[in-house]
Amino acid sequence: MSTETLSSSPFSTRVMAILIAIAAISFGAVLVMAGWAPELRDRNRAGDHPFSTSALGFNGLVRLLETSGYPVKVSRLASDLETRSYGLMIVTLSADGSFQPIIDKTLQPTTLVVLPKWYGRTDPMNAARQADTRFIDGGELNDRIRTIYSGAEILRVTPPGKVDAPFGQVAIKPDVRLQLISDPSLETVIGAGNGALLAFDPVRNLYILSDPDMLNTFGLAERDNARFAVQLVDFLRYDASEPILIDATLHGFERSENLLKMMFSVPYIGVTLVALAAALLLGWAAAIRFGPPMREERAIALGKQALADNSAGLVAMARREARMAPGFLALVRRRLAREIGAPRWLNETQLTDMFDRLGPDPETGRTFSQMEAELKEPAASREDLLAKARGLYRWRKEVIRRTLNERS
Repeated sequence: MSTETLSSSPFSTRVMAILIAIAAISFGAVLVMAGWAPELRDRNRAGDHPFSTSALGFNGLVRLLETSGYPVKVSRLASDLETRSYGLMIVTLSADGSFQPIIDKTLQPTTLVVLPKWYGRTDPMNAARQADTRFIDGGELNDRIRTIYSGAEILRVTPPGKVDAPFGQVAIKPDVRLQLISDPSLETVIGAGNGALLAFDPVRNLYILSDPDMLNTFGLAERDNARFAVQLVDFLRYDASEPILIDATLHGFERSENLLKMMFSVPYIGVTLVALAAALLLGWAAAIRFGPPMREERAIALGKQALADNSAGLVAMARREARMAPGFLALVRRRLAREIGAPRWLNETQLTDMFDRLGPDPETGRTFSQMEAELKEPAASREDLLAKARGLYRWRKEVIRRTLNERS
């Protein structure tokens, strides 16, 4: 085995603490960023989705309902479309996407599907705004809607001043033309001319709003349209406490069930904090337990210290510590007599009298003769021997200290 020893730890405690803190904070930051990275992306880009504040977006509807005290939320979970237990779902179909989700998914009641009407061109100087808008071609829109309803037809008519609705006669102000849908399989809820502004599909159990200008941000700039939107939401809900969800998954904003994010969300945050606290305690316990590197020792120790350690080990193994009291007393007597220069011809009684004249123990007030009487016989136990030996050792050190001071 190598005889080289380590003088000390290569790093100070402060440096190691700083390194561990930086590592822990960095690791936690990586976890948090990995869990919340999708949430940090800018969602306010132009389009016909609920995050958009552009003319064709539906974020105005979200803010209108929030300001009016409605429990509204933008849904980013695809499961909300089919498996939610409660709430009104508003699904806005994209002008660039297909209508296939209505066929593929079993939309949970109550669901309101909003058809598209406009194409938008994003402003190159501001991605959150539309630079220009135009009608979706009627023939193209008919082809897409007929993948769901074979006899459907999209109509665009001059807007009437008012329409009759289940919640009363209301005024509507769509932009340019009012878009309607006509199909024999649909039930008209709010009609206008030969088509329906709001229709009900009894087979799929969902509502269809044919003109998005009743709900999009540009349309809500008209007070009548905003009033119509709120009344429509009230009509479709069962009670005032029913939540309102506006789907964003069909526009590419679907959020996956992220395990890292779930760890820092209610109610799992409690378990996560307990686990972190346990990890910190384990780290602290490990730091205290191991400490700095130990010095390398020889396989077989040499010198007086090794001899003393081996002798003490043998005495301890034989359980004879208590019998060492008289020997320890004789050793202290001989060493103290030599250290103070006592005459060699003095016997034990004369030495005891001399030692008593040197003064008592400053802590206990006991004289040498009293301590001597306790150590002449084996001690009762190892602890008893230790207490008595410490008293005699302390008295001897005090005598030597006073003697040296007097000589100087």
